[in-house]
Amino acid sequence: MATANEERERQGLFSFLSRRRFLKLGLVAGGTILGAGGAGVLALRGRAPKVEGLQVLDAHEYQTLESLVAVMLPQTDAIPIDAAPMDLPRAFDGFLADEPEHNVKDLQKALVLIELGPVVFDKRLTTFSRLGATDRAEHWNAWAESDSLLRRQVSIAMRKFFNLVYFDHEQVWPHIGYPGPSMRRMKAVTP
Repeated sequence: MATANEERERQGLFSFLSRRRFLKLGLVAGGTILGAGGAGVLALRGRAPKVEGLQVLDAHEYQTLESLVAVMLPQTDAIPIDAAPMDLPRAFDGFLADEPEHNVKDLQKALVLIELGPVVFDKRLTTFSRLGATDRAEHWNAWAESDSLLRRQVSIAMRKFFNLVYFDHEQVWPHIGYPGPSMRRMKAVTP
């Protein structure tokens, strides 16, 4: 007959762990890892500057859109206009205010995906808004050519919306050869 010590040696190094104790430790460890991961994501996002007067978006979503607009509509020689003063993220917020709740939720999820895109898709420890201008542009342009249908759909939706509101600004028109609405031109010619 084996003694208690011999039995423990036979069971090995983890003989002190019962099945119940093992499961408890596993659950605690898993919860800790998930909590640390969530805290890590929050730390990566950082704090966003407060933005007054938003109807739907929060400050983080607004910040993501500002970063996105800077990438999609940069000043160029062809159109030397800075899009920042146009406050296009606020136009997006106004657009969302009139949308059904399910559309709002989907677009907010898309904004979270854009912001966490470098972490999720590129395995980088930074968010979209914190990337440098060149890295941000490369990351965003990859969305349009991605194998992921979801990334391409988000890219197309954002590009369509921001092109629509950007090119609706009168100061852009001369740079794209648009003389303005035809009714306005007719009133200028008519006595």
